[in-house]
Amino acid sequence: MNDNAKALLEGGPRDLPQRIVPVPSPGSDVKIEIRNGYEHFRATSRQADTPEGSLPVYEWWERTEMPS
Repeated sequence: MNDNAKALLEGGPRDLPQRIVPVPSPGSDVKIEIRNGYEHFRATSRQADTPEGSLPVYEWWERTEMPS
């Protein structure tokens, strides 16, 4: 993982703990564990100005549930 690669997350649950998160590698999907499942985000071609500089924007695209 590139320790410096971060992204801004858009969409998904309103109560995500963070909207600026590390990414495993530029362009790869981001998976956030929350409430017994995962929220999945995909890279877009957009950038956003954030307090941490200009970051790629990732949009929410699906949720998967963990087995009970």
